[in-house]
Amino acid sequence: MAAETRTGPAFGTVRANEWIAGAAGGFVGSILFGLMMQYVMPPPLLEIVIPAMYGIEGPALLAGWALHLFHGVVLGLVYVALVQFAPLRAPARRLGGSVALGVGYGIATTAVLAVLVMPIWLSAVGFPAAPPFPNVTIPGTILSLVGHVVYALPVAVLYALVAGE
Repeated sequence: MAAETRTGPAFGTVRANEWIAGAAGGFVGSILFGLMMQYVMPPPLLEIVIPAMYGIEGPALLAGWALHLFHGVVLGLVYVALVQFAPLRAPARRLGGSVALGVGYGIATTAVLAVLVMPIWLSAVGFPAAPPFPNVTIPGTILSLVGHVVYALPVAVLYALVAGE
């Protein structure tokens, strides 16, 4: 008789409260990052740039906030999906590991979204002040990096607090 070896799925089963934690963490994190965007980073990100991604001519601060919060919730859910992969599952459920993953997620979202996707998206919709591709400027990229890390930490920590039960 040959012995069969079964391995567990590389992608785990996610409970509803874990998805809720990702969405809630994304909402909280996007409020923190949004406040940075409104009061620390050079304007007009929230009132002009974010709405322009969807064809809304600004200033449209309320639309910018709504879209930014929506992005935060969606990216919180993406985080939950990503940490289901086997190498990330255990560290994501521990507080120390979640902080490290949160910092990593902040760096990744900056590199992919702010540096690569945003300039292409803004150019595609015809925004006249679209940043160059890739969008790497000083201090803009550094402020974006700090903001994305500030965003990602509540996502990762709240997920760990819920999933680590």
